[in-house]
Amino acid sequence: MRRQLPVLGQPQPERADAARNRQKIIECAARMVADRGADQLSLDEVAREACVGVGTVYRRFGDRAGLVYALIDERERCFQEAFMTGPPPVGPGAEPAERIRAFLAALVDRIVDQLDLFLLLETASPKARFSGPYGVHHRHLATLLAQARPGSRAGFLADALLAPVNARLISYQRDERGLGIEEIKAGFDELTRALLTPRQAPRAPSRGRPEAGP
Repeated sequence: MRRQLPVLGQPQPERADAARNRQKIIECAARMVADRGADQLSLDEVAREACVGVGTVYRRFGDRAGLVYALIDERERCFQEAFMTGPPPVGPGAEPAERIRAFLAALVDRIVDQLDLFLLLETASPKARFSGPYGVHHRHLATLLAQARPGSRAGFLADALLAPVNARLISYQRDERGLGIEEIKAGFDELTRALLTPRQAPRAPSRGRPEAGP
C-alpha cells in the first residue's frame, strides 16, 4: 500500500464525482501553467477551463497556494519516499551528516524541477509557505541534525539550513550570478560541512625556552 505523506493535509477519501472534478481541475491548472507560466495561474480561469463552478475550486483547494500544493503533490510524494525509505545516502543507511548533505542537494534538484510553482508558492502567506512540504522537510532535517549534533538547537538549525534552499534565491543565483546547479549544491555542501564539523578547542600558546642569561 502506498504511504500517504502529509503534503496536502487532505487524506480523507473522496466521492467518485469529487475525485473526477479534482483531477479535471488539476489537469487544467497544469496545462495553464505549461502554456502561460505559473504566475498567471488564476482559480477563476481554472474553473472556467475545467467547466466547474468557481465555488467548487475554492472549496476544494481554498486558495491558489492550495492548488499549487496539488500540482506539486505527486513529485513531492516521490521525493519524500526517497528520503524516508529510499536507498542511502538520501534514504536510511548512511551517517546522519552524510544524509543531511545528500538531502539538501536533492532538495535543490526538487525545487529546480518545478521552479515556477515553488516561486509562486513563496508568494503565499507565511502560513501556507511554511506548511505542506516545508513542515515535512523541516522535521526530517531536524531529526538528522539532532543525531549529528546531540544537544544542539536542531529545530532552529533546520530552519537556518532550509532558509537559503528557496526558489527565489536559487533562481537569482542561477540567472543573475551565473551559478550552475552543481555549483549551488556544492555551496550548500560546504555550508553543511562547516556546520557539522566539530570545532577544535584553541591550542594554548607554546612557551618558548627561556633565553640564556649573559
